[in-house]
Amino acid sequence: MGTARTPRGAWVEEGLRALAAGGPDAVRVEPLAKRLGVTKGGFYGHFADREALLAEMLDTWERESTDEVVDRVEREGGDPRTRARPAGALTFSGERLLPLDLAVRDWARRDEAVAERLRRVDNRRMDLLREVIGSLCTDPDEVEARSLIAMCVAVARHSLAADHGGRTRAEVLDRAAELLFPGQGAPQGPRGTG
Repeated sequence: MGTARTPRGAWVEEGLRALAAGGPDAVRVEPLAKRLGVTKGGFYGHFADREALLAEMLDTWERESTDEVVDRVEREGGDPRTRARPAGALTFSGERLLPLDLAVRDWARRDEAVAERLRRVDNRRMDLLREVIGSLCTDPDEVEARSLIAMCVAVARHSLAADHGGRTRAEVLDRAAELLFPGQGAPQGPRGTG
């Protein structure tokens, strides 16, 4: 009986963990093999080289942060605010996608092919926001402006270190959602004054 090969997906997952923790330079075959408890020879049964692994990692990130998010938002439905919240939460939060998104954004600053991939992903995210916000207003300039603001809040809120004058970040985000998606029901949490 032959030795069981480490599944291709295990290499991709370990690569994604390394990317999230240390950027693309942390994605090296030998350390990945060590963390998987295998020899690096098994890697080459799945991938031609490190670049092939990186490409598949980006494919996985793109699929999870666009296709799977859009599918889930469409499946769950609801009013625009209800649809926008899970889209942002699924894409820009959590233990998996947020660190990957931040790592890919940093990587894109130094690699034009990754920048193009990020542009494609962000364009799909903006398309979803345009669709959702477009159901609230018909002015294309307002739809674009609100979509941009929503995207900026989703991307940058994790990096922002500012205080909010006695309000919690959650309170301010709830108020921002009310401004972006007016008339969509009561806020999800308490709101500060002012």
